[in-house]
Amino acid sequence: MSLIQGWMPPTRERWETLVGAWQLFYPVLGNLQWLVNWYGMGKTSVASRFNIPGRIAWFTMESPGFLTLLYIMKTLPAQHGITDLPWQNRVLAGLFVIHYSYRAVLFPYLQPSMSPIHVLVWAAAITFQICNATSLGCWLAAYGPTTEEAWLSTGPFATARFVIGIGIFYFGLAGNFFHDEELREIRRAEQRRQDKLAKEQGKEKKENAVAKHYRIPQAGLFKYMLYPHYLCEWIEWLGFWIAAGWGCVPARAFLVNEVATMFPRAVKGKWWYVERFGEEKVGKKWAVLPGIY
Repeated sequence: MSLIQGWMPPTRERWETLVGAWQLFYPVLGNLQWLVNWYGMGKTSVASRFNIPGRIAWFTMESPGFLTLLYIMKTLPAQHGITDLPWQNRVLAGLFVIHYSYRAVLFPYLQPSMSPIHVLVWAAAITFQICNATSLGCWLAAYGPTTEEAWLSTGPFATARFVIGIGIFYFGLAGNFFHDEELREIRRAEQRRQDKLAKEQGKEKKENAVAKHYRIPQAGLFKYMLYPHYLCEWIEWLGFWIAAGWGCVPARAFLVNEVATMFPRAVKGKWWYVERFGEEKVGKKWAVLPGIY
């Protein structure tokens, strides 16, 4: 059953229009961050009546992605007379769901604390999620290769390329989780220190006392850069694109749009670290791209 007839899930013509706009306009919007210093979440979150509590905002702005993709995978094939999708389509859909199940559900649950998120950032993230999931979901469900023969025609050594791409995806996913965990451990360690101090002084523990506690992380790729978790996420979606085939425009657009959105934040994040801790402590760490910036 369609949620909105002809629009969700979209017809092929409307999907093609969405994909065209998605790969053309969103990189421009992402790069507008170079012109604006304000960003209402994380390190640069400030008090505002328009803020949403961090965990609630994160869960509700990340979940629409995998929910939209699952809905499209369930409804669109039947509308086009497709009774059984190839295993490649199901595997790629599964990778998308695995990533966003972590990002939407586990990530806010595991965080020791989360700063509030401004409603404008929240709304922009939801827009990204729905557009991206619709673009990819429709390709996987009906508008991309839907037979084994179609997959074999996506390029030479299609199966080997698919396997290599999946390996790269999981490598990036593991790196993303590892470096997220290092950031979490910084606050866990500070919380343990504060709890111990409060116990020794006979004081009550403070709730959310580490929400704005930051240190320069050092484990893993943090030795060389400040945002390796961004780089690892890009590696994930590069692997996804390789597996889907170089001709998969939605996968390519996803990667490009992620870089366009996250690279300005990484560069400005480095400026933030230098301002807070000093250039000497930050040292020669790159922001996110080793050897480039």
